[in-house]
Amino acid sequence: MIQDRSIVRIADNSGAKLGRIFKIVGSSKKRYAEIGEVVILSVQSAEPRKSVKKKEILRAVVVRQRKPFRRKDGSYIRFDENAVVILDVSGKDKKKPKAGRIFGPIPRELAELGYQAIISRAPEVV
Repeated sequence: MIQDRSIVRIADNSGAKLGRIFKIVGSSKKRYAEIGEVVILSVQSAEPRKSVKKKEILRAVVVRQRKPFRRKDGSYIRFDENAVVILDVSGKDKKKPKAGRIFGPIPRELAELGYQAIISRAPEVV
C-alpha cells in the first residue's frame, strides 16, 4: 500500500535515489497505489551531475510494493521494497521511462498495462 508521504526507491539510472509520493493519479479520493499505477513524487535524494535533481516533481509508475499483490491465477507476489520507475512525460508516449536502465525484478503485470519499454529494459521479469 503506497500512499501519500510514502518514501520509495527509484529503480532506474536517472540519477534520483529516493522519492516521496505526494499524489496518486486517478481520482481526488484515491488513497493507495499498487503495481502499475502512476504517482507524482518529489525527489528526496539524487546523485550529482545527473539529469534528475533534488526537489524535482516527477511522474513515476509503481514497479514493486511490499504489500502482497494478487495475480489473476490466485497466487501472490511480494517484494522487499517499494520502488518506482520515473516516466518521461515530455514526449508523445506517456508510458516510456526517462532512464536507459532499470534495476531489480519487474512484475509481468506491467506488460499487460502497456509498459513494454520498462519490461524490455528490466534485467528480470517475475
